[in-house]
Amino acid sequence: MWARVPAPVVDGALVVAAAADAWANLATDTWAFDLAVAAIACTALTLRRRFPLLVLLLTLPIAFTQEDIGLAPFVALFSLAERSRNRRLLALCAVGTALASFIPWSLGGPFEVSRTLTLVTFVYSLATAAAAVLFGQLLQTRRDLERQIAETEEAREHERILHAQTVLARERAQLAREMHDVVSHQVSLIAVRAGALQMSTRDEDAKDAARTIRSLSVTTLDELRTMVGLLRASGGRHTELTPQPTLADLHRLVDSSGIETRLSGELPPDLGASAQRAVYRTVQEALTNARKHAPGATATVELWQDGTEVGVTVTNSAPARPSLALPGSRQGLIGLRERAEILHGTLEAGPTAEGGYRVALRIPLTANGG
Repeated sequence: MWARVPAPVVDGALVVAAAADAWANLATDTWAFDLAVAAIACTALTLRRRFPLLVLLLTLPIAFTQEDIGLAPFVALFSLAERSRNRRLLALCAVGTALASFIPWSLGGPFEVSRTLTLVTFVYSLATAAAAVLFGQLLQTRRDLERQIAETEEAREHERILHAQTVLARERAQLAREMHDVVSHQVSLIAVRAGALQMSTRDEDAKDAARTIRSLSVTTLDELRTMVGLLRASGGRHTELTPQPTLADLHRLVDSSGIETRLSGELPPDLGASAQRAVYRTVQEALTNARKHAPGATATVELWQDGTEVGVTVTNSAPARPSLALPGSRQGLIGLRERAEILHGTLEAGPTAEGGYRVALRIPLTANGG
């Protein structure tokens, strides 16, 4: 409900409430000074979203001008707690706000205040300041959870799509192997037998039939080769037949990863197709894991070659926000290691000293897979 109220309306209402509170507690003997202090404090509240700490400092003097606890300092303290993650700073500001409200009582006024009442006033001021801080931190945590839930749902949807594409690609690969190993072999035998019959028979009708069978078999083989190549392509979401990814698709993958990523380096353009797919899948899996387990992190993708080997290193920084404990099968990294082993390479993955994560693929320059 409150999220639908425009921010200027909320700020205006708080300024009016703080002004009314200050006006009701203006002292008659120092009316002009108290009015100036209250005007500065209430005006500063309009900047509470951009400069919360400065606004808190500008509102604290109002606590010295009235006997009751002023609203403006606690609004400013709440705004600071809603935006800051520095717990020590928040604790210091809470104590400072409580002291600012407590000092006028401890110094006494037109009548002497007992020590018990002074202590009660301080405890009340400290409790009020702590409540403002806790409420601000509660709203901050709620926003973080909402953002993490949205990111988690998006990551799960992304993983569901990837899983569906993997299953589709596996089924197509299996079908392609069956067509290549069985159907193509049998059609090849038909073409060979028809060619042999065409050359050996003297019957013109039989020779024409054999020629037709051989021609149709050759045409069918060509079509089968095309279908096998298409079936071996990875399954896509919006298309039935999508070519396998190559190095040329890395830029689009990085741009659509959902996290801030920097791509550097280059690999030989004549690198084998299997090696190019291994590099692409490594970058894809690493960026997906970073997006899932390190919200707010940045990543770097470094392509490299040293004459005999090529590889890619994907490193993400530590998460900028707390992440939810999500279950992970680690099948993605296992699959990457198996792919690297097929190409006679290695894949290393593990946390960094800075709190991030690094995935490094290394394969021979001549890797072509099987």
